[in-house]
Amino acid sequence: MSSTLRSRRRRDSVSSSEVPASRKNPASRDLVVDFIRVSCMFAVVAVHLLMMEISVDQSGIGISNPLTSLSWFAQGTWFGQVMPLFFVVGGFASLTSWRSLRRRGGDAGDYLRNRVLRLVRPAVALYAFLTIALWSATAAGVPSGLLAVIAAGAGVQLWFLAAYLICQAMVPTMAKLHEAAPYRTVAALAACAVVVDVLRLGLERNPWGFDSNPIGLLNMVFVWGLLQQLGFFYADGFFDRFARWKLVVAAAGCYLVMIPLTYGGPYPVDMLTSQNPPMFPLILVGLAHTLLVKAMYPQLLRCVQLGWLQKVMFLVGSRAMTIYLWHLPLIIAVFGIALVLRVPFPQPASTEWWLSRPVFYVAAWALVLLVSAPLVRLELASTALALGADRPAMWRIATATVLAIIPPFVVMRWALDVGNATWGLVLLVVAVALVTGKVPDRTWKRPVIVERTGTAA
Repeated sequence: MSSTLRSRRRRDSVSSSEVPASRKNPASRDLVVDFIRVSCMFAVVAVHLLMMEISVDQSGIGISNPLTSLSWFAQGTWFGQVMPLFFVVGGFASLTSWRSLRRRGGDAGDYLRNRVLRLVRPAVALYAFLTIALWSATAAGVPSGLLAVIAAGAGVQLWFLAAYLICQAMVPTMAKLHEAAPYRTVAALAACAVVVDVLRLGLERNPWGFDSNPIGLLNMVFVWGLLQQLGFFYADGFFDRFARWKLVVAAAGCYLVMIPLTYGGPYPVDMLTSQNPPMFPLILVGLAHTLLVKAMYPQLLRCVQLGWLQKVMFLVGSRAMTIYLWHLPLIIAVFGIALVLRVPFPQPASTEWWLSRPVFYVAAWALVLLVSAPLVRLELASTALALGADRPAMWRIATATVLAIIPPFVVMRWALDVGNATWGLVLLVVAVALVTGKVPDRTWKRPVIVERTGTAA
């Protein structure tokens, strides 16, 4: 069998897993998981909108976070911090996709290549836009202080891309560990998360001025990885074994454990503060949310049967990464349009401010859906290899994964600016190029004519 034919058959068998499951077999999907994923997206946009407010006075334009001034905000994050649940449902989808790929003859290289393309291609478009916008604003003479605040705000969400790529790189290995020793794997991840927190918090007040945050970054593997592992348990039906009252009691237990850890312990009460780098209480939040979802599963299942809701779920779910990456820059754009139109900005956190938020929320979503319509093609584009192309070597896929993680990781640590937007774009483009696949040379060559000589009979 020729190498081209083998490559073609391999491509066909592996890339068939990229066809959305809803188109192949709608019954194979857990619509409740899709609903939770989309609900998290609506919650993230709402929280980010509420955490940003523009004020205009004689001193100029100011940007503030009204939510942090609310007395109940920190406690509210125990329920409103949805990113742990996002990693849980991501783990469900990842294990399902990995097992499907394995049944079709794919391996870790195929899985990681698909993930890099799915996640990085939409990010390339965002980085290109941010690079052009920031260079243009700099050239136009926008005050550096204001531009720095705007740029930082436009890149806040990029931490998730770095964290999710790290977790996706772990899926093949963690899936094997889950099959071999699921409970020991979770216990080991939890123990490592606690050790990292102990080291980080222990060194936080050291007399040498040592920055302990880099130690906490190890929990991007242990905390987010453990939450992804809970998604593996969800996919295996682990939580279906328990009665509803047990699920509710267990969720309440998670919150009870958090009280001495936060109010009487070393952890902050605000779960957004615990996000970057992530801390152990986020595991309890994610577990509590997962338990509550399973407790309400029958009601949620009836809810997702509504036709209009399924349309909303498909509209948002099919472009989830595009919406997530672009929603903050577009929220900033909405505020910018309001400034140009001289829309009055009420006092942050006032009654008038709260009453005006639904208008801004609808405007932000309208702009997000409008912009995502053409950009979603990057997210939904096939990851199948070109006809006759060979899959890139594993070292190329691994290198591309590392290169893809670096730009959002840097933004998470040091905020977005014109410099890291520019070289970040370059790294992301290189990452995509590395995993695209090389098409064999098909240059036409003139056939060699061999003259045959012989004697007449």
